[in-house]
Amino acid sequence: MKKILIGAILAVCLWMGNFALPDQAAASPSAPIKNNEPIVLVHGLAGWGKGELAGYLYWGGLKDIEHDLNQKGFKTYTSAVGPFSSNWDRAVELYYFVKGGTVDYGAAHANKYGHARFGRTFPGLYSQWNETHKVHFIGHSMGGQTSRMLAELLEHGSAEERQYFNYHREEGMSPLYQGGKHWVKSVASIGTPHNGSTFADEDHLMPYIKSFVLKAASLSGSTPESIAYDFKLDQWGLKRKKEESFIQYSNRVYSSPIWNSKDMSTYDLTTYGSAEINQWVKTLPDIYYVSYTGNATFKAPLTGFEHPLPTMSTLVIGSGSYIGSYSRKHPMPEIDSSWWANDGLVSVTSSRFPAGQPHQPFCQRLKKGVWNEIPVNYGWDHMDFIGIDPSDRIRNYRLYPFYEKIARQLSGVKE
Repeated sequence: MKKILIGAILAVCLWMGNFALPDQAAASPSAPIKNNEPIVLVHGLAGWGKGELAGYLYWGGLKDIEHDLNQKGFKTYTSAVGPFSSNWDRAVELYYFVKGGTVDYGAAHANKYGHARFGRTFPGLYSQWNETHKVHFIGHSMGGQTSRMLAELLEHGSAEERQYFNYHREEGMSPLYQGGKHWVKSVASIGTPHNGSTFADEDHLMPYIKSFVLKAASLSGSTPESIAYDFKLDQWGLKRKKEESFIQYSNRVYSSPIWNSKDMSTYDLTTYGSAEINQWVKTLPDIYYVSYTGNATFKAPLTGFEHPLPTMSTLVIGSGSYIGSYSRKHPMPEIDSSWWANDGLVSVTSSRFPAGQPHQPFCQRLKKGVWNEIPVNYGWDHMDFIGIDPSDRIRNYRLYPFYEKIARQLSGVKE
């Protein structure tokens, strides 16, 4: 009888999820606020900060998601980390960007990968951040992976860094690697490749990165010579020089050997790189996790391949078509037709939850310690979620309500 009851509840949740619209799947506009922890927005691959691209925003394009949430009473900050760095480097930068201080990538990590140990110094978005002043992370695309990894480092630290410190105490160690910091209230991922993107597996990312940055800059009105864009790869010795044009700067970055390193986004975003991350970055029992997923493809009746919907952004239509028919047996993980439905850059199956970790369909309220899967937002592509496709007026119109729903949902959880 108990099994039948549990099965019935699960069926109802799934039925509700299949028919819920994106802005019906989150909390009600009248949902009570049970916590006032601030929200930190974490951008994905190729993202940028608020002072770049002539004011054209990663979080909203011509709109301003951060400002709108603040106006509605949800304290919100926008972070800026390495757009192409590894999740480790980005997670460490995110820690210091929020807390404040000089970035310490870790002595063991820096020695292993051959880059500088210390990075930029940040004043801190929320310097009081600690166990009694927690934060919510909302990460788009790779930003979801980065947020997960930072939560893991805060809670458990790094055994490698602690071991190195035991033999080199004179070099010191960042408090981040000590662990024991229960500082994260929730992690919300939006179109995140928790299990990687098959588009990254075949070295397609570099041409996409170049194209994306230039197209995003063109939306801001910038010319190739005057683009204000920071690759934030100082640890690799690739800081922009005075009087150096963007073309000169980007050519120097793109020709660097760093792209062959495993300490870069181009490896972390592969299905096998993400599988390595998932082996040690776990779903923690004291954090609320929620995932938002888009699907902008349709199944061809004869082949079963997933093709881009006519509304898919031109920024991702090529990658979406590729993902919609890609399969392989080796290397692991095996890729089959279950990976074909996608948002233009990330498969639906990859963005729902990290493989092998606890998850459940979202049903009325969030549960702690598991990935709460919001029903798939059909018709939404990877760019719709951040509003940087100006041609999609319908999605842009619903952008503010979408994030307000997320903010209300996160502010409605309690300890």
